[in-house]
Amino acid sequence: MQLTLYTDYSLRVLLYLGKRPGERATITQISDYYSISRNHLVKVVHNLSQLELIHTIRGKSGGMLLAHDPKDINIADVIHHMEPHMNILECFDDASNTCPITEACALKGVLFQAKKSFMDVLQSYTLADLLPATNAPSKHHIPIDTIQVKGK
Repeated sequence: MQLTLYTDYSLRVLLYLGKRPGERATITQISDYYSISRNHLVKVVHNLSQLELIHTIRGKSGGMLLAHDPKDINIADVIHHMEPHMNILECFDDASNTCPITEACALKGVLFQAKKSFMDVLQSYTLADLLPATNAPSKHHIPIDTIQVKGK
């Protein structure tokens, strides 16, 4: 499963704002913090604003803030809005599928199940669950230093 950079940047903006409750942030601040293109963030911020996930304020003392409490921003919902289709393989889209083995292939069903499991896990997390423990603790918070990577 691979998410687009657009989704990644959207989640980064929400995380940045979630770590700074009540503070206004600018696109430039977020761009500098993550070392990502300001132009890309302009599009991301516009979309997040259109989805009413953030509030944007124009002007000299403008910026952006989360529009909701982090516990009310579901990660699966954000990804669902940001990802165009979540088609893992060409055969997931009936309109453009040219795979000659579609009728006899069981892989599509397995990958649909995997995609559903992926989204089901994300459905159980909110932005609050992804924020540092210094913010309000949540039922799912996993300290990053407790995550072990195989082979390390």
